[in-house]
Amino acid sequence: MTGNLAIGESFIGDGVNAAHVNTVFGDREGPAGTAWATALATPSAGHVPFVTVLRPSLPVKPLTLFVTKSAPASDEHGLLIWGPAQAGIAAGVADALADGVVSEAQADSHVIIAAVWVNPAADDAEQVYENNRLSVRTALENGTRLLPATADIVAARDSASNPFYTPKARTT
Repeated sequence: MTGNLAIGESFIGDGVNAAHVNTVFGDREGPAGTAWATALATPSAGHVPFVTVLRPSLPVKPLTLFVTKSAPASDEHGLLIWGPAQAGIAAGVADALADGVVSEAQADSHVIIAAVWVNPAADDAEQVYENNRLSVRTALENGTRLLPATADIVAARDSASNPFYTPKARTT
């Protein structure tokens, strides 16, 4: 990680149970800490950031703020956000700590903001858990390693696509 802020992204899985996670990782005393505290203190309708826990009263370290990208669309959707998605994010952050993506020193000096997408049509709690676990761990590594490489971005500029849209081939 260079500087005091690492921003990462990862999309893991297929279909309605896929996970899309964006991370902001940085020092508590820098911009990440300010954003973390501000987001926790300013919830909005349907978007209530919360501290991610491995189990009740055991928050993951670095302290991780879970921010939903979509408001719960139903009780079932809300349960997938608060249950398996949160557990997956907590376990994935712990994986990043265990694997050295996040150092032990950073566990107490840094914070993480995880912006998490759970599709309202998701229907498999175990897949939501596993996909979020791997997605947050991957996003943190991508951020700390400054991935993707700039050359990869330039090379992919004419083949942009995502699960919701693939443009027609350009004719120039």
